[in-house]
Amino acid sequence: MKRTHVQARINGEERDFLCEPRQSLLEVLREELGLTGSKEGCNNGNCGACSVIMNGRVVNACCVLGVEAEGADITTIEGIAHGDNLHPLQQAFLEEAALQCGICTPGFIVSAKALLDREPNADEHRIRFWLSGNLCRCTGYDKIIRAVQRAASQLQEATS
Repeated sequence: MKRTHVQARINGEERDFLCEPRQSLLEVLREELGLTGSKEGCNNGNCGACSVIMNGRVVNACCVLGVEAEGADITTIEGIAHGDNLHPLQQAFLEEAALQCGICTPGFIVSAKALLDREPNADEHRIRFWLSGNLCRCTGYDKIIRAVQRAASQLQEATS
């Protein structure tokens, strides 16, 4: 099958790749670019495990075609940390024990980052609403919500 050349900015770096017209962005990220942090949970847009930020919006990478990434700015879970330093969200997930099997964790962190970038003072209701597209079958959601609240507080203190 004919492959299409695509250029995109992924995690702050200009990247070129070839993909088939039918390949999802998730397949491209994992199989062509080696960015395996985004997980395939449902492969139909219901679980949020593959969430990435594309042009400032949270999208399910399993529902976006790789060719649609042309010229896009994409942030995956690999782009959240700053070098070897975890993002406050990642650290808070560890400290609050907000993960178990880890399949959903990248999607939750990416979605939470998009929220806190837009609404740094998001309350519990907004956090729950914003993360409603992400499913977890292991932890329940309270620890995840507490982790996002902790990170939000830390980020606010850092900017004060």
